Amino acid sequence: MIKTTAQKIYTFLIFVFLYAPIVTLMVLSFNASKTRAKWGGFSLKWYKNLFRNEAILQALWNTLAIAFLSALIATVIGTIACISINSMKKRNRAVIMGITNIPMLNAEIVTGISLMLLFISLGIKFGFTTILLSHITFNIPYVILSVMPRMKQLNPSTYEAALDLGASHTVAFFKVVFPDILPGILSGFLMAFTMSLDDFIITYFTKGPGVDTLSTKIYTEVRKGIKPEMYALSTIIFVSVLVLLLLSNYSPKDKKKV
Repeated sequence: MIKTTAQKIYTFLIFVFLYAPIVTLMVLSFNASKTRAKWGGFSLKWYKNLFRNEAILQALWNTLAIAFLSALIATVIGTIACISINSMKKRNRAVIMGITNIPMLNAEIVTGISLMLLFISLGIKFGFTTILLSHITFNIPYVILSVMPRMKQLNPSTYEAALDLGASHTVAFFKVVFPDILPGILSGFLMAFTMSLDDFIITYFTKGPGVDTLSTKIYTEVRKGIKPEMYALSTIIFVSVLVLLLLSNYSPKDKKKV
Protein backbone atom coordinates (compact mmCIF):
# COMPACT_ATOMS: atom_id res chain seq x y z
CA MET A 1 0.00 0.00 0.00
CA ILE A 2 2.78 2.43 0.99
CA LYS A 3 4.79 1.45 -2.09
CA THR A 4 1.81 2.06 -4.39
CA THR A 5 1.16 5.47 -2.81
CA ALA A 6 4.82 6.43 -3.15
CA GLN A 7 4.77 5.46 -6.83
CA LYS A 8 1.68 7.60 -7.45
CA ILE A 9 3.26 10.59 -5.68
CA TYR A 10 6.49 10.10 -7.64
CA THR A 11 4.59 9.95 -10.95
CA PHE A 12 2.55 13.01 -10.00
CA LEU A 13 5.69 15.03 -9.18
CA ILE A 14 7.26 14.07 -12.51
CA PHE A 15 4.23 15.34 -14.40
CA VAL A 16 4.20 18.53 -12.32
CA PHE A 17 7.85 19.30 -13.09
CA LEU A 18 7.35 18.49 -16.77
CA TYR A 19 4.13 20.35 -17.45
CA ALA A 20 3.78 23.05 -14.78
CA PRO A 21 6.02 25.51 -16.72
CA ILE A 22 4.04 24.87 -19.92
CA VAL A 23 0.70 25.35 -18.16
CA THR A 24 2.02 28.58 -16.62
CA LEU A 25 3.04 29.85 -20.05
CA MET A 26 -0.35 28.97 -21.53
CA VAL A 27 -2.19 30.75 -18.70
CA LEU A 28 -0.03 33.86 -19.14
CA SER A 29 -0.84 33.93 -22.84
CA PHE A 30 -4.46 34.70 -21.87
CA ASN A 31 -3.53 37.28 -19.24
CA ALA A 32 -4.76 40.78 -20.11
CA SER A 33 -1.99 42.31 -17.99
CA LYS A 34 1.44 42.78 -19.52
CA THR A 35 3.17 41.97 -16.25
CA ARG A 36 3.59 38.33 -15.20
CA ALA A 37 3.07 39.14 -11.51
CA LYS A 38 -0.52 40.32 -11.90
CA TRP A 39 -3.64 38.69 -13.38
CA GLY A 40 -5.53 41.30 -15.35
CA GLY A 41 -8.35 39.07 -16.53
CA PHE A 42 -8.90 36.76 -19.48
CA SER A 43 -8.01 38.23 -22.88
CA LEU A 44 -7.12 37.16 -26.43
CA LYS A 45 -5.37 40.42 -27.29
CA TRP A 46 -1.88 38.87 -27.32
CA TYR A 47 -3.06 36.37 -29.92
CA LYS A 48 -4.56 39.22 -31.95
CA ASN A 49 -1.31 41.19 -31.70
CA LEU A 50 0.60 38.08 -32.69
CA PHE A 51 -1.34 37.64 -35.93
CA ARG A 52 -0.89 41.32 -36.78
CA ASN A 53 2.88 40.93 -36.63
CA GLU A 54 4.08 40.46 -40.23
CA ALA A 55 7.54 39.24 -39.18
CA ILE A 56 5.99 36.47 -37.05
CA LEU A 57 3.58 35.49 -39.82
CA GLN A 58 6.46 35.27 -42.31
CA ALA A 59 8.40 33.10 -39.86
CA LEU A 60 5.29 30.92 -39.45
CA TRP A 61 4.98 30.51 -43.22
CA ASN A 62 8.68 29.61 -43.52
CA THR A 63 8.34 27.09 -40.70
CA LEU A 64 5.28 25.35 -42.17
CA ALA A 65 6.69 25.34 -45.72
CA ILE A 66 10.05 23.92 -44.62
CA ALA A 67 8.41 21.37 -42.30
CA PHE A 68 5.99 20.11 -44.97
CA LEU A 69 8.50 19.99 -47.85
CA SER A 70 11.29 18.44 -45.77
CA ALA A 71 8.92 15.84 -44.28
CA LEU A 72 7.50 14.97 -47.71
CA ILE A 73 10.90 14.62 -49.41
CA ALA A 74 12.42 12.79 -46.42
CA THR A 75 9.45 10.38 -46.39
CA VAL A 76 9.92 9.52 -50.07
CA ILE A 77 13.69 9.05 -49.70
CA GLY A 78 13.33 7.18 -46.40
CA THR A 79 10.71 4.79 -47.79
CA ILE A 80 12.85 3.99 -50.84
CA ALA A 81 15.82 3.47 -48.51
CA CYS A 82 13.77 1.05 -46.37
CA ILE A 83 12.86 -1.02 -49.43
CA SER A 84 16.53 -1.23 -50.41
CA ILE A 85 17.75 -1.99 -46.88
CA ASN A 86 15.10 -4.69 -46.41
CA SER A 87 16.32 -6.52 -49.51
CA MET A 88 19.89 -6.71 -48.19
CA LYS A 89 21.48 -9.62 -46.38
CA LYS A 90 21.07 -9.64 -42.60
CA ARG A 91 24.64 -8.58 -41.84
CA ASN A 92 24.71 -5.75 -44.37
CA ARG A 93 21.28 -4.61 -43.16
CA ALA A 94 22.53 -4.40 -39.57
CA VAL A 95 25.53 -2.30 -40.65
CA ILE A 96 23.43 0.10 -42.72
CA MET A 97 20.84 0.48 -39.95
CA GLY A 98 23.65 1.24 -37.50
CA ILE A 99 24.98 3.95 -39.82
CA THR A 100 21.45 5.31 -40.30
CA ASN A 101 20.95 5.65 -36.55
CA ILE A 102 24.12 7.72 -36.04
CA PRO A 103 22.52 11.09 -37.04
CA MET A 104 19.80 10.58 -34.42
CA LEU A 105 22.40 9.91 -31.71
CA ASN A 106 24.69 12.72 -32.83
CA ALA A 107 24.50 16.04 -31.00
CA GLU A 108 22.42 18.59 -32.94
CA ILE A 109 25.08 21.27 -32.57
CA VAL A 110 27.61 18.98 -34.27
CA THR A 111 25.16 18.30 -37.10
CA GLY A 112 24.37 21.99 -37.45
CA ILE A 113 28.02 23.07 -37.59
CA SER A 114 28.87 20.22 -39.99
CA LEU A 115 26.10 21.20 -42.39
CA MET A 116 27.08 24.87 -42.14
CA LEU A 117 30.69 24.04 -43.07
CA LEU A 118 29.49 21.80 -45.93
CA PHE A 119 27.36 24.57 -47.42
CA ILE A 120 30.24 27.06 -47.08
CA SER A 121 32.68 24.68 -48.79
CA LEU A 122 30.19 24.08 -51.64
CA GLY A 123 29.55 27.81 -52.02
CA ILE A 124 25.82 27.47 -51.39
CA LYS A 125 24.14 30.70 -50.32
CA PHE A 126 22.49 30.46 -46.93
CA GLY A 127 18.73 30.89 -46.88
CA PHE A 128 15.51 28.93 -47.31
CA THR A 129 17.19 26.24 -49.43
CA THR A 130 19.96 25.46 -46.93
CA ILE A 131 17.43 25.13 -44.09
CA LEU A 132 15.29 22.82 -46.24
CA LEU A 133 18.27 20.61 -47.17
CA SER A 134 19.34 20.44 -43.53
CA HIS A 135 15.89 19.40 -42.35
CA ILE A 136 15.65 16.72 -45.05
CA THR A 137 19.00 15.38 -43.89
CA PHE A 138 18.12 14.93 -40.24
CA ASN A 139 14.54 13.78 -40.96
CA ILE A 140 15.44 10.78 -43.15
CA PRO A 141 16.64 8.57 -40.24
CA TYR A 142 13.37 9.17 -38.37
CA VAL A 143 11.36 8.10 -41.42
CA ILE A 144 13.46 4.95 -41.78
CA LEU A 145 12.95 4.22 -38.08
CA SER A 146 9.16 4.44 -38.57
CA VAL A 147 8.85 2.54 -41.86
CA MET A 148 11.40 -0.25 -41.27
CA PRO A 149 9.34 -2.20 -38.67
CA ARG A 150 6.46 -2.33 -41.16
CA MET A 151 8.80 -3.59 -43.87
CA LYS A 152 9.97 -6.42 -41.61
CA GLN A 153 6.36 -7.51 -41.04
CA LEU A 154 5.70 -7.92 -44.76
CA ASN A 155 5.18 -11.38 -46.19
CA PRO A 156 7.35 -11.53 -49.34
CA SER A 157 5.19 -14.36 -50.69
CA THR A 158 2.26 -12.01 -51.32
CA TYR A 159 4.43 -9.73 -53.46
CA GLU A 160 5.79 -12.70 -55.40
CA ALA A 161 2.27 -14.06 -55.83
CA ALA A 162 1.17 -10.74 -57.34
CA LEU A 163 4.04 -10.98 -59.84
CA ASP A 164 3.11 -14.57 -60.70
CA LEU A 165 -0.46 -13.44 -61.40
CA GLY A 166 0.81 -11.02 -64.04
CA ALA A 167 1.17 -7.76 -62.14
CA SER A 168 4.15 -5.56 -62.94
CA HIS A 169 6.66 -4.65 -60.21
CA THR A 170 5.11 -1.19 -59.87
CA VAL A 171 1.53 -2.44 -59.67
CA ALA A 172 2.51 -5.22 -57.23
CA PHE A 173 4.23 -2.67 -54.99
CA PHE A 174 1.33 -0.22 -54.87
CA LYS A 175 -1.35 -2.93 -54.58
CA VAL A 176 0.36 -5.27 -52.11
CA VAL A 177 3.33 -3.64 -50.33
CA PHE A 178 2.29 0.00 -50.10
CA PRO A 179 -1.02 -0.54 -48.21
CA ASP A 180 0.80 -2.59 -45.56
CA ILE A 181 3.55 -0.04 -44.96
CA LEU A 182 1.27 3.02 -45.27
CA PRO A 183 0.76 3.41 -41.47
CA GLY A 184 4.55 3.48 -41.03
CA ILE A 185 4.92 6.00 -43.86
CA LEU A 186 2.28 8.30 -42.35
CA SER A 187 3.86 7.95 -38.91
CA GLY A 188 7.29 8.77 -40.39
CA PHE A 189 5.89 11.80 -42.21
CA LEU A 190 4.23 13.18 -39.07
CA MET A 191 7.36 12.53 -37.00
CA ALA A 192 9.53 14.28 -39.58
CA PHE A 193 7.09 17.20 -39.76
CA THR A 194 7.14 17.52 -35.97
CA MET A 195 10.93 17.35 -35.74
CA SER A 196 11.29 20.00 -38.43
CA LEU A 197 8.67 22.22 -36.83
CA ASP A 198 10.47 22.07 -33.48
CA ASP A 199 14.10 22.36 -34.61
CA PHE A 200 16.22 25.32 -33.54
CA ILE A 201 19.92 24.46 -33.34
CA ILE A 202 20.42 23.09 -36.86
CA THR A 203 18.20 25.84 -38.31
CA TYR A 204 20.19 28.50 -36.47
CA PHE A 205 23.47 27.38 -38.04
CA THR A 206 22.12 26.96 -41.57
CA LYS A 207 19.75 29.90 -41.99
CA GLY A 208 20.66 33.03 -43.91
CA PRO A 209 20.14 36.69 -43.00
CA GLY A 210 16.50 37.77 -43.24
CA VAL A 211 15.20 34.18 -43.16
CA ASP A 212 13.66 33.00 -39.90
CA THR A 213 11.58 30.11 -38.65
CA LEU A 214 9.43 30.35 -35.55
CA SER A 215 12.11 28.88 -33.31
CA THR A 216 14.82 31.32 -34.43
CA LYS A 217 12.34 34.22 -34.38
CA ILE A 218 11.35 33.43 -30.79
CA TYR A 219 15.03 33.29 -29.82
CA THR A 220 15.65 36.71 -31.41
CA GLU A 221 12.60 38.26 -29.75
CA VAL A 222 13.39 36.81 -26.32
CA ARG A 223 16.87 38.35 -26.44
CA LYS A 224 15.23 41.77 -26.79
CA GLY A 225 12.88 41.09 -23.88
CA ILE A 226 10.04 38.65 -23.33
CA LYS A 227 6.81 39.94 -24.84
CA PRO A 228 3.35 38.46 -24.10
CA GLU A 229 3.00 37.69 -27.81
CA MET A 230 5.75 35.09 -27.34
CA TYR A 231 3.60 33.32 -24.76
CA ALA A 232 0.79 33.10 -27.32
CA LEU A 233 3.17 31.89 -30.03
CA SER A 234 4.74 29.26 -27.75
CA THR A 235 1.27 28.04 -26.76
CA ILE A 236 0.27 27.60 -30.40
CA ILE A 237 3.49 25.71 -31.16
CA PHE A 238 3.04 23.41 -28.15
CA VAL A 239 -0.56 22.58 -29.03
CA SER A 240 0.36 21.98 -32.69
CA VAL A 241 3.22 19.64 -31.80
CA LEU A 242 1.03 17.82 -29.26
CA VAL A 243 -1.68 17.21 -31.87
CA LEU A 244 0.89 15.95 -34.40
CA LEU A 245 2.45 13.59 -31.86
CA LEU A 246 -0.98 12.20 -30.99
CA LEU A 247 -1.69 11.66 -34.68
CA SER A 248 1.70 10.02 -35.26
CA ASN A 249 1.01 7.53 -32.44
CA TYR A 250 -2.50 6.80 -33.68
CA SER A 251 -2.94 3.41 -35.27
CA PRO A 252 -5.90 2.04 -37.27
CA LYS A 253 -5.79 -0.97 -34.93
CA ASP A 254 -6.74 1.30 -32.03
CA LYS A 255 -9.83 2.38 -33.96
CA LYS A 256 -10.87 -1.25 -34.52
CA LYS A 257 -10.55 -1.99 -30.80
CA VAL A 258 -12.87 0.91 -30.00
